[in-house]
Amino acid sequence: MHSLSEEMHSFKGYGKVDALHQEKLVARKKSRRRIIIIGITCLVLIAIIVSVAVAVVRSKSSSKDEEPTEMQTSSKAMTAVCSVTVYKEKCISSLSSYNGSSKLSPKDLFNIAVVVAMREAQNALSVVSNLTEQITDPEQKQAFKDCGELIDQTVDQLNSSSDDLKNFNLKSLTEPSSDVRTWLSAALTNLVTCVDGLSNTTSSQGKDQMHSIVDNLSELTSNSLAIVSNVAKLLKKLKISFPTRRLLMDDFNPAENGFPGWVSATDRRLLQTDIVPNVIVAKDGTGNYKTIQEAVDAAPTKNETRFIIMVKQGIYQETVEVSKAKTMLMIVGDGMDKTIITGDKSFGTGTKTFHTATLIAVGKGFIAQDIQIRNTAGASNHQAVAARVGSDESLFVKCNISAYQDTLYAHSLRQFYRDCYISGTVDFIFGNAAVVFQNCIIAARLPDPNQKNTITAQGRTDPNQNTGISIQNCNITGEADLFAAKDTFATYLGRPWKLYSRTVIMTSHMDDIINPAGWLEWNGDFALETLYYVEYQNTGAGAALDRRVTWPGFKNTTDANEMAKFTVESFIGTSWLQATKVTFFSGLTA
Repeated sequence: MHSLSEEMHSFKGYGKVDALHQEKLVARKKSRRRIIIIGITCLVLIAIIVSVAVAVVRSKSSSKDEEPTEMQTSSKAMTAVCSVTVYKEKCISSLSSYNGSSKLSPKDLFNIAVVVAMREAQNALSVVSNLTEQITDPEQKQAFKDCGELIDQTVDQLNSSSDDLKNFNLKSLTEPSSDVRTWLSAALTNLVTCVDGLSNTTSSQGKDQMHSIVDNLSELTSNSLAIVSNVAKLLKKLKISFPTRRLLMDDFNPAENGFPGWVSATDRRLLQTDIVPNVIVAKDGTGNYKTIQEAVDAAPTKNETRFIIMVKQGIYQETVEVSKAKTMLMIVGDGMDKTIITGDKSFGTGTKTFHTATLIAVGKGFIAQDIQIRNTAGASNHQAVAARVGSDESLFVKCNISAYQDTLYAHSLRQFYRDCYISGTVDFIFGNAAVVFQNCIIAARLPDPNQKNTITAQGRTDPNQNTGISIQNCNITGEADLFAAKDTFATYLGRPWKLYSRTVIMTSHMDDIINPAGWLEWNGDFALETLYYVEYQNTGAGAALDRRVTWPGFKNTTDANEMAKFTVESFIGTSWLQATKVTFFSGLTA
């Protein structure tokens, strides 16, 4: 440690230097000054650069709010598109999982929602096939097979929807064609039918896994349907402005005399003239085949022209199945009281409802004329279907369809019944097709003791499905045995099988067999607020409205514009029926 005197000496000595040392000191000071100036300059430059960088970042941040990046735009579009769906989180996650989703436009998203569902359905089909092989319980195995068949149809319908949406041009259309909603509605119906079939089995083998597969696929399909059904709303929400005119495919092929446009001019002529068949079925051996199924099996597959099977008079006790591969098939009889296809399978004797039908029609464009289709199992055997129809653009003309409970299973897609006689007891017209009955006789029969007759049980499960039962200009009556006991057995117009059940009865005559309440509950207050039941300008003692139900979902209307939505032209479209000389009508009146 230095002493104070030494420190003072050192300090003084430091202040007294010679000339050379002074020059070196000055040079050192100048060098230091230069370094300091350079340093300060660098600091200033750095500060300026930092300031500019911050300003740029802030500017970019500000500009992002004004002009979103591609990713942000896609994210906003995705959120907007999913806002109309029931399963919003699944919608976002499924669209986000699609490769390249960050670059999707709103139009892309409409289609990709369907593509994602289609891919999931294709994967599900493979899994269900493998799962079915592992099932040992016979009843459960059959339910799984049914699910496989229904999912297979769902794949086709999703694929068709995707193909249609690829050609969807926002600049000329504000909504996709009505075909897409029809196919997606049917796809969802198939999945619901699968679940219904599973619920009727007692074995738990593989059931949880199947439910998981179908529930996931149902949610994706429901979301696709919601998006397609709300395109105009979404375009407005996304501030995309295009012509407001709605140009659907059906607008270019208006119906004449009421027949749906899917019936070609050739088919209309077939319905009114002598028909030249491709093959003839006759029990006595005078035709090409002795059974109807043999003739169906011999028909070409994936046919695009009409193939006609003429069935001579007689009683044909067989189950007839027109698979999805047998398209454009027509079965013609000698008259609804002369050519009879009959069966007696029933739930009461151990067959599931889905398989009790005497006639099963799935192939597109099926036509039946002048035949009777019946199930003779009787009222005591409960569900016993005469005809199950899942054929798009199908037509029944002058047919008698008779059974007791669950007579006509109008399962899915677009169907039209003209001049038919349909009879039964409980829920005898049911399903989730978009179906119009025109100029038909709908007759209730004598049910089992303690049963109540219900004419319809419509099965719409989703608010976006374009499905429902429309009964127009029909005669709603009862058979003689029911009239004799009408004070003992109540008959109702329908009950809500599913949450969004939809049935419209207009300009029809109702006999006094109809209970004054008109409609019957399914189970307590289930669906009473969400159903859509409407009566319009009906006549007869059974049409009196003063004692009708007061459910939120029921109404009597005088609004012709509202009812026009459920006519042939608006409800099931006119692109599949074109001009013929057959008498019918497309609007509210003949």
